[in-house]
Amino acid sequence: MPESGISSLKIYQQVRTKANQVLKGDGLRARAARGGAWLGSGSFAEQVSRFARNMLLTRLLAPSAFGAMAIVLSASSLISTLSDVGVLPAVIQNPRGGDDKYLNAAWWLGIMRAICNYAMIFIAAPWIAQFYGNADLSGLLRVAFISTVLEGMLSPRAKLAHKQMKFGRWAIISNGGGICGVLLTVGLSFVLRDVWALAIGYCSENAFRCILSYILFPGLPSLRWDKLALRELLTFSRGMVGLSFLNLIFARTDIFVLGKLYPSAVLGIYTMAVYLVQTPTSFLINMLSSTIFPAFSHVQEDSERVNRILTEVTSWIVILGLPAVAVIWLCGSSLLTIAYGTRYATAAAALTLAAAVMFLNTLNSLITSLFYAAGKPALHRRAVAASAVTMLIVIYPACKYLGVVGGQLAALLAIAVSYFLQVARARDVTGLNILVYSKPFVPATLVAGGILVVGMGARLLGFATKPFANIGVTLAICLVGYMLSVPVFARIRKIA
Repeated sequence: MPESGISSLKIYQQVRTKANQVLKGDGLRARAARGGAWLGSGSFAEQVSRFARNMLLTRLLAPSAFGAMAIVLSASSLISTLSDVGVLPAVIQNPRGGDDKYLNAAWWLGIMRAICNYAMIFIAAPWIAQFYGNADLSGLLRVAFISTVLEGMLSPRAKLAHKQMKFGRWAIISNGGGICGVLLTVGLSFVLRDVWALAIGYCSENAFRCILSYILFPGLPSLRWDKLALRELLTFSRGMVGLSFLNLIFARTDIFVLGKLYPSAVLGIYTMAVYLVQTPTSFLINMLSSTIFPAFSHVQEDSERVNRILTEVTSWIVILGLPAVAVIWLCGSSLLTIAYGTRYATAAAALTLAAAVMFLNTLNSLITSLFYAAGKPALHRRAVAASAVTMLIVIYPACKYLGVVGGQLAALLAIAVSYFLQVARARDVTGLNILVYSKPFVPATLVAGGILVVGMGARLLGFATKPFANIGVTLAICLVGYMLSVPVFARIRKIA
């Protein structure tokens, strides 16, 4: 056999061996890869359906409907975060998290929290509607927030999918329920043609998830309480008290402020533009957190291995993510025009800043998973507190004088503060080598800069003036940049 044929055969055998290790192995890397594949497939299908829904609904509903729904979701989130006790992270982190008694205690803690939250939003709804001068908000809040009660009612054993890194069934529950809700929303939009279609559809997503959870993880909660399990849950939760509320300040303050300063239509255009980049990156963050957090938990005593996992995953996100931000900078207006229509293109600058925010947020989520796995969520809370303070200081003047762009500029400053603080704390917790950790930023910045220079040059020469042409040319430039960076990718892998 020719030498080239022998080499090809060896490469094929090596690839097949690696694939078998991932598909059939019991190691941590194999389980994480399989879990990521399940979550990725399910989340991708759900996000595609959401994107298609948004493209359709922006042509069926007025922008003011999306603005009103943004206020509903933000107000609902505010109530939810006030009593977040971190049940799921506690189950994943605790060695006893898979015991039925522990799961039962977690279920009752979650459902009681959900009922209390709904009571608060039911009472507060008229005042929220009065504050924003929109009487419809009261009813919308009371209907949409039923979703949080349904979320608390999920099967007690459904959390085992995260604990044991078996994500196939969880993908069916989470993503399948989301897709069913999306389809119902689209159907209702043709009939109702107003914001109520969005509110009912949002609530239905967790209704579908609740039904699927009991089909795939049968078993009702017991009325018996395990005091030790409850004590351990509350001990972990103490480190998370106020954490979700602080996260909400970072994530939703722009909606509260812009909703007060500008008409609902302006808020709707801003919200849909930001969602265009938040939707896929939120999917990525959720997928990474669902796989990395259990992986860190399994090796939490081995700091060297934890740092190796963190550095390797961060390297790929940086090298692939920074050029993607440059692409959105170049063709944000074109993306919004094609996705939603020309009136949404006015929020292109906000979209670009949102891409930068989500890039840093993705990197930040990896370190957050490290802190949770180490049983130290309070470290994350400190960084989020600094982020929240930054947001509160900057948000109002930024939105008042810069318009909708100010909302995402404030968010960018806030997430940067949180990220740098968390990196510093990770060095203290695991001995993370900051120099090794930061190496991927250099080649990634060079690639992103090259994409910007070539892309703007193409636009000046008239090659990328139309929306489809602009996107096509920019993606081609980005692909060339990635291909030229392949040797750097391999070197980064060796460093990790």
